Amino acid sequence: MSFLLRHYGRSRVGASLFSRAVLPTTPAIMQCAAAFHSTDPSHAQRDKTSNDSNGSKEKQKPKHYFATASAILTAASFSSLSTSNNPGSGSSSIQQKSDYSTMPPVPQTPNHSKVIIIGSGPAGHTAAVYLARANLNPVMFEGMMANGFAPGGQLTTTTDVENYPGFPEGIMGGEMMDKFREQSVRFGTEIHTETIGKVDLTTQPIKLWREGEEDNEQPTDTANSVIIATGASAKRMHLPGEETYWQAGISACAVCDGAAPIFKNKPLAVVGGGDSAAEEAVYLTKYASHVYVLVRRDKLRASKVMANRLSNHAKVTILYNTVPIECKGNGKLLDSLQLQDTVTKDTRSLDVNGLFYAIGHVPATALFKGQLNLDEDGYIKTTPGSTETNIPGVFAAGDVQDKKYRQAVTSAGTGCMAALDSERWLEEHFPEQH
Repeated sequence: MSFLLRHYGRSRVGASLFSRAVLPTTPAIMQCAAAFHSTDPSHAQRDKTSNDSNGSKEKQKPKHYFATASAILTAASFSSLSTSNNPGSGSSSIQQKSDYSTMPPVPQTPNHSKVIIIGSGPAGHTAAVYLARANLNPVMFEGMMANGFAPGGQLTTTTDVENYPGFPEGIMGGEMMDKFREQSVRFGTEIHTETIGKVDLTTQPIKLWREGEEDNEQPTDTANSVIIATGASAKRMHLPGEETYWQAGISACAVCDGAAPIFKNKPLAVVGGGDSAAEEAVYLTKYASHVYVLVRRDKLRASKVMANRLSNHAKVTILYNTVPIECKGNGKLLDSLQLQDTVTKDTRSLDVNGLFYAIGHVPATALFKGQLNLDEDGYIKTTPGSTETNIPGVFAAGDVQDKKYRQAVTSAGTGCMAALDSERWLEEHFPEQH
């Protein structure tokens, strides 16, 4: 099932599709999952050697196999047919080879690494590439639906990414994260599709427990340095119709999605009353025909400067005491909202082609509370100009420590910073391992 979660979530269709489908965990499905699983470079092929024609030994590169959910289901159907045609055979037509593995085994004794990366978004993978190229043999725990996302983070749920350098035609979010991952693997990053469920950052080496092993006294993994790149997720309202029109008219990032063709010269709505909502609404006026700001209370929470800018903008209408209660459309794209007055409880319809949430984000830092210094919103505090936290050897990168920009490219930049900070710290404190 872990494989299905991972690869269904990592397909171009996006992780959200997994939540809309129930895949039966039949033996045929599970056999096919194992057969198509991408081999972890930490075992199986990584240390195998083969004799060439001259009798010398040549290191083999790890083999990696990728499959979409449709490929798994197709293969499973053939497996089921084969098994049904041979009752009592006890085996499928798909042979499980010795170098296939559905999940990395939980170690009996702690696996020690120089540096472990928790998280697999742009920050985590950029850190992995830099660390791997520095011969530090990084280990990444990319998570299993951690924080509600497939491995790769928030970008696996987005469609076209048009503001990341190097992709002039744009690229699907899931596809971009696949490329990030391939690059990490290419340079030797050891990736586990598991979630870290417990940490003790106060010891050296740092102790980590994989999800499901938290009650054990002995950790599953240890490291001299840890890079935290667990990200943050936008708060959502989970309205009726929201899942249908998520990324089909509904978004949580105006800067990321505002310029998309489906929003150009169309009426749009922004939910929220703070500075973020005001900034996103003003930003959207560059593309929208008009922007409606839906504010739950009878006044804005935004600063006076932002509130005045919003109130005086010719293309903005602020609807106070108003909340959306349902998202409607033609089944493909959003085209209207059902609104409710928070005072009178009256309802009405508003024709808009876009709804943008600006009601805050939740950083994935629950795991580190009580150990790392967090700000009032739960973001990890880092030393200005670096990725250092209050604990030596522990670094934070990406949205987990960035409440201002929250862009893929800035996350990648801080991932680079964290890798360089970690490398220098390891060289200073563990020179014999460097």
